[in-house]
Amino acid sequence: MQLKKQKSYTARFFCLGAVLLAAVLFSIVSGRFHLSLTELAHLIAGRGDVPKGAQQVFFEIRLPRVGAAMLVGAALSVAGICYQGMFRNPLVSPDILGASTGAGFGAALAILLGAGYFGISASSFCFGLAAVFVAYLISRVSRTNPTTAMILAGMMISSLFSAGTSFIKLVADTDQKLPAITYWLLGSLTSIKQRDLLFLSIPFAVGMLPLLLLRWRLNLLTVGEDEARAMGVNTTLLRLIVVICATLLTAASVSVSGMIGWVGLIIPHICRMLFGYDYRRLIPASAMLGAAFLLVVDDAARLVTTNEIPLGILTAFIGAPLFLYLILSGGGRHAD
Repeated sequence: MQLKKQKSYTARFFCLGAVLLAAVLFSIVSGRFHLSLTELAHLIAGRGDVPKGAQQVFFEIRLPRVGAAMLVGAALSVAGICYQGMFRNPLVSPDILGASTGAGFGAALAILLGAGYFGISASSFCFGLAAVFVAYLISRVSRTNPTTAMILAGMMISSLFSAGTSFIKLVADTDQKLPAITYWLLGSLTSIKQRDLLFLSIPFAVGMLPLLLLRWRLNLLTVGEDEARAMGVNTTLLRLIVVICATLLTAASVSVSGMIGWVGLIIPHICRMLFGYDYRRLIPASAMLGAAFLLVVDDAARLVTTNEIPLGILTAFIGAPLFLYLILSGGGRHAD
């Protein structure tokens, strides 16, 4: 029976990999400047018989955007499922500790001060980290249960940064800066370049690698604090590592893509339906499915209409009905 389940999970991973590969290929060749599969094969092989325009589209536009969509989708999904396991709450999302709202405030402040694109990303990333750091410090000095205190502190920090962002929008120039702030907060990958992919890949690797290495220990956090300690797990250190890594993933994602909701909430639920509750399978599955999901959403954002639709709008339109379906169908059940 156990062998049969293992084969079933392997088959599901294979199908998920095939879906991700298909999404990558479709994203690269599709657009206003169409690339044929032959041109794509020649570009990958390094042959010089491809038109210069196709080379520019592939290396300067499509490849960075596809890579960023994959990293952002994977990062938000993994951060969401790790937070849900750590807090033992399936309704938790990556912005539970204020990383997203802090990053949004940092970006809005940088836009207001006239910073360039890199300055906006750097400010967003730093404020996202700072928001979670303050929430964690409050939870450590609180006399309340540390987990509860961390959630409450995150809610408070989120509220403060949301108010700060609203104030910035209030005083911003209505001709240029206010539209730029509003569009950034809605989420988009329109301006992604190769340097942004490098900026994102470093914190992504730093945050993802420990979670992959410690994914079997995350199973122990879901059974409860006392049980995990009885098994010899330093729960305080493990929670700190999860918070740091998940925050790095969330802040880095928001700093380059803006605020994209629902990915870190919906994808973990779907993965639990397909792969059960074992974090040894859940984390890699969430990364793959999150990457494929955001690729598809980004394709819809740039192909459905002549003007690009912000990703935050599309993920809400897709995520809310899907989440309602999961609730009504009992989607939290263990995979067979």
